[in-house]
Amino acid sequence: MKAILQRVLSASVTVDKEVVSSIGKGVLVFAAVAPGDTEKEADSLAAKVLKMKLWDDDAGGRWRRSVMDIGVSQFTLLASTKKGNKPDFHGAMGGEEAKRLYEYFFNKVQQGYVVDKVKNGVFQAMMEVALINDGPVTLELSAGQKATPAPTPTSTPASSK
Repeated sequence: MKAILQRVLSASVTVDKEVVSSIGKGVLVFAAVAPGDTEKEADSLAAKVLKMKLWDDDAGGRWRRSVMDIGVSQFTLLASTKKGNKPDFHGAMGGEEAKRLYEYFFNKVQQGYVVDKVKNGVFQAMMEVALINDGPVTLELSAGQKATPAPTPTSTPASSK
């Protein structure tokens, strides 16, 4: 699973010219489900989202407070653009299983915060997402994807003089 978090002053989601969700100051989360993702990845990503420290505290301490407010399903986060100019969406889980896992993730976030403050978009709908960034602060979070190992530095023998 992958999520993009954007700290916002406000955000809204409109479907068919009707506002279905809106928030004031908070976090807009775009979330995507990949093939092979399970509840384990959804639990991990929900915990990361809820614990991510994006605001200063009242004493001026930097990056000390966390909050969660709105979620939008967005399979396009998993697009591959390695070949040609057309995005390839095979990296995104499709259909009912993706919807089930997204809703599981969304419910986990609701349970971990304040249920009536966590808003949602409409799964698989064409959504208009409006937002006013705060900062801007934008972060990418992942759960369940295998990390690419860092290249091993090669050492060259020191010349003896």
